[in-house]
Amino acid sequence: MGTVTIGVSIAVPEPHGSLLQERRAGFGDAAAHGIPTHVTLLPPTEVEGTALPAIEAHLTEVAAAGRPFPMKLSGTGTFRPLSPVVYVQVAQGAEACTWLQKQVRDASGPVARELQFPYHPHVTVAHGIDDAAMDRAFEALAAFEAAWPCTGFALYEQGADGVWRKLREFTFGGSVVPPQADRVERGSLPTSQL
Repeated sequence: MGTVTIGVSIAVPEPHGSLLQERRAGFGDAAAHGIPTHVTLLPPTEVEGTALPAIEAHLTEVAAAGRPFPMKLSGTGTFRPLSPVVYVQVAQGAEACTWLQKQVRDASGPVARELQFPYHPHVTVAHGIDDAAMDRAFEALAAFEAAWPCTGFALYEQGADGVWRKLREFTFGGSVVPPQADRVERGSLPTSQL
């Protein structure tokens, strides 16, 4: 069967996903239409095709242990000069994303791996384009905001054409987004009442 390149991520839902994908293409990022708008949990990773059933079983377990959480994107950031990336920031949900990606890459699992850079949840909106276009992306999306209840994540495979396609979705084991999570972050409910 050979090797395949996979990734695990949280999709940015519509209409936000398409809007950010179109903006990314508009900044001149040629890869934009081949990459669904997402928050990465496992970066592109080459695995044996025969390992996919074990990977899916592992991701099913990770999802079963998770629970829905509020996600909010707000404003822009950049990894420059370390890496040529401009992104939309994860303003709420970053801790849950960090926990999830650790579970996905757990040393006892089938996709254990080290990361090139420390994990920082984000949504890439420009990558590897000229500096002027990166600056435009940073400014143009500085006021961008989106929020939604995150109820799971998905496994993707990169095709020979460079396009990422969803293989399977994994829904969290918990049933609802805890309403107090949002209120605590806004400061309207004392933590002693949780």
